[in-house]
Amino acid sequence: MTQISGKGGHRPKTDPSVNRYVVRFNAEENARFLAMFDRSGLESKGAFIKNFIFQKPFKVYTIDENTRVFIDKLSSFNSLFRTLGVSYDNVVKTLRENFTEKKAMSALYKLEKLTIELVKVNSEIVALAQKFDEQWSLKSR
Repeated sequence: MTQISGKGGHRPKTDPSVNRYVVRFNAEENARFLAMFDRSGLESKGAFIKNFIFQKPFKVYTIDENTRVFIDKLSSFNSLFRTLGVSYDNVVKTLRENFTEKKAMSALYKLEKLTIELVKVNSEIVALAQKFDEQWSLKSR
């Protein structure tokens, strides 16, 4: 009987899972079960139940839409600052090449005021990001 017959098909398992159990849930319990199953990210409900019963660890990934939007906005600010830095360098270079010293200095003075405002906005963004990080780390505990 240990020989495999030549009929084809799958090889028989050495330890087949033949024992089955039935669990019935009411509507509320089923909703809770499905919510837990969705958070687990596992492919089948049977695998989820086995892991849960035998306390095998599995990871639960949750996606907070507000966090994603916040991170996207921070990323766009970062690219905006890079763009502004390049534009700033180009403006200073153009001013020095094409204008008299007096006109260039007045334009640079205006540019300096705008840069100071930009730095203030940047510090507000950093403070907001730190506040968000503190709140998020409190939620994850």
